[in-house]
Amino acid sequence: MEIILPQWGLTLPSVRALATTRACGHSLSPYGDGAGGGGLNLGVHVGDALEHVQQNRAQIRKYFPAEPAWLTQVHGTTVLDAAQVQDAPQADASFTTQSGVVCTIMTADCLPVLFADAEGRAVGAAHAGWRGLAGGILENTVAAMREAGAGNLHAWLGPAIGPQQFEVGEDVAQAFIAKDAAMQSAFKAITERPGKYLADIYQLARQTLAHVGVTQVTGGKFCTVCEPQRFYSFRRDGVTGRMASLIWLE
Repeated sequence: MEIILPQWGLTLPSVRALATTRACGHSLSPYGDGAGGGGLNLGVHVGDALEHVQQNRAQIRKYFPAEPAWLTQVHGTTVLDAAQVQDAPQADASFTTQSGVVCTIMTADCLPVLFADAEGRAVGAAHAGWRGLAGGILENTVAAMREAGAGNLHAWLGPAIGPQQFEVGEDVAQAFIAKDAAMQSAFKAITERPGKYLADIYQLARQTLAHVGVTQVTGGKFCTVCEPQRFYSFRRDGVTGRMASLIWLE
């Protein structure tokens, strides 16, 4: 099974994290591995056979100290304490200060952002599609973690749609520019398609995080659309699986 280990740029005490890919699971096409084999789809809401999703979740369970705190993501801005999560409540981020609690986000083009306090006091995970990103999901996650005692936060940007693939309309561009005119730089006009832009979701996340004092940011070098045998992509395939990005304290 292929996993991606976040590179934080420093050693974070007691912090453990990983992101899954689509490879080496039990799901069949279109939730497979993109090469005719079984895929590691972790989403129960995408039309895959529940038995296969359960097998996939059981397969990754060995990596974690407890069952991950699964959420029902709705492209919103709600942040929950992962230690209180039961039965996949609607939310798009979670955090914890307790060891052995696993914050979990699923994606298939949207941006997963993992957070860790430099002293190992808290961790968190946020699902940042463009709606949530524009609406304040990252700001809300940072605020919740700081209220819980986090200090100097580091962030890792996991696998998401790349800046050469994320075509958006004028409405998306204006949603960000209305927040901060400097975010105009994250949008590149498509000359042959008036009113259409290529958006850099990684840049938008970095700019958003900088506004709330999170400047130690790594990752952001992936493109889920561009690697069909490594990543699920809703933009590319329509019907597809979901990967997970997870973080916890030992």
